[in-house]
Amino acid sequence: MLTRSPRFALYRSHPELILNLGSCLAVLAIVAIVSYLLARERDSVELSAIRSSNNIVQLIESDILRNAELYDQSLQGLIWAVGRKELPEVPGVLRQRLLFNEAFVDRKRGDVLWLDKQGNVVGDSTSAIPRQANFADTGVFKAHQHNANLGLLVGPPFKAKLGDQDWCISFSRRIPGPDGEFAGLAAGALRLSYFSELFKRLDIGDDSSINLFNTDGQLLARQPTRPQDPLIGTNYAERPNFKRILGERSGSFTALSATHGTSRMYTFARVADLPLIVLVAHSADEVFQSWRRTAILVSVATGVLCIGILWLTLLLGRELRRRHEAEQGLATLAATDSLTGLANRRRLDQVLRQEWARAQRNHKPLAVLMVDVDHFKAFNQRHGHAGGDHALREVAKCIEGCIRRPADLAARYGGEEFQVILPETDLAGATLLAERIRASVAALAPFANDTRAVTVSIGIGLYEANPQHDLASVLGAADEALYRAKANGRNRVEGPGD
Repeated sequence: MLTRSPRFALYRSHPELILNLGSCLAVLAIVAIVSYLLARERDSVELSAIRSSNNIVQLIESDILRNAELYDQSLQGLIWAVGRKELPEVPGVLRQRLLFNEAFVDRKRGDVLWLDKQGNVVGDSTSAIPRQANFADTGVFKAHQHNANLGLLVGPPFKAKLGDQDWCISFSRRIPGPDGEFAGLAAGALRLSYFSELFKRLDIGDDSSINLFNTDGQLLARQPTRPQDPLIGTNYAERPNFKRILGERSGSFTALSATHGTSRMYTFARVADLPLIVLVAHSADEVFQSWRRTAILVSVATGVLCIGILWLTLLLGRELRRRHEAEQGLATLAATDSLTGLANRRRLDQVLRQEWARAQRNHKPLAVLMVDVDHFKAFNQRHGHAGGDHALREVAKCIEGCIRRPADLAARYGGEEFQVILPETDLAGATLLAERIRASVAALAPFANDTRAVTVSIGIGLYEANPQHDLASVLGAADEALYRAKANGRNRVEGPGD
């Protein structure tokens, strides 16, 4: 016997549930896909910003290295020239060119000085007649004076003593004497305004900045500069973001800015072996501005689409529910006797076959009651068809009222005959229920001018797991018992073989 799967049964009984579940899954899938695509697009925007920042950092790093190399070559040339014995005999102009190679020194960027061991200026790249100044009290001079192995030293930012008083950084090398003693200093000053002009030529956005730091945390250059921004020379050494930058040679990360209080994307790199760090800081709001507009537009469109799907699902679910209810109503009508409200003959045959198969499979008893209204033809002649219909409805109510178990079924068999199916019921139980039905009908009030109430006769057919019995024999036994009840005076119950 074919059976329907639970899933199919659920769909047949509640089709709107399957529809709602499918729509919810579709909406979740749409939201998940859109969220994934937006997240991937955000990552793409972030990577693009990082690549652009890295390009800027590498460009600036290359320029700084080129300037550092030029200054270093100029300083080494100066040291070589100072060490020549014939230098004092060289005429002034030629001596100036020998000391300061104009191919290496650009006056717009800064100047180069020759300092003796007392810190006095004895050679100046800007003039054959040196400007007068003493640098013996500077940290750079003292560092070279006490340490012969410093090599090229990049000093902290300082205000120039000579010239236009710009902020500068120094490149310096120790000048050794004949016996390696300290004989002075070759020092070059690079104006930080040079970097500001370089940074200005790079377009990085209104709320972003390019910065140059030394490894001590001092700010050397910054563009763009705004009134509220930190001044040149401000120390960042104790700030968490700068400590993180010092821990790596290069990289990118996003963090909260202590200066601006907003999220910023930092891309940085150490300039070769120099104590300099190039940092590009982008505003996260600025980087993701276009992505955010796209995300809002896509989210709104997706939300409208999902709401539309759910709304249409609700409408369709309501129509499916109405259709299901109509089908259920039609199915009920198709299985119900219109006069008595009990199951009709078609429903009776279906349930009888099902219960018969179950009784055989489970080896359980099955009882069948045949109920017939006594003297119904005479009743019909006295009271007409309307009276007969009324009597049948009252008898049906009595039968239905006596049945207690959900599995039991009362049906109109035909005319004035009824049949009751009692699964897993033995003879004693079937007799008890039959007597209850008979007594309930007999307790009805007489109809119209009748002196006696309507009565019924009941015959019982029983299957008790006997392989020789079949359904026809059980129904035949119930029919024979009914005839015996009629023959023995009606208004009584007869069992099989009584």
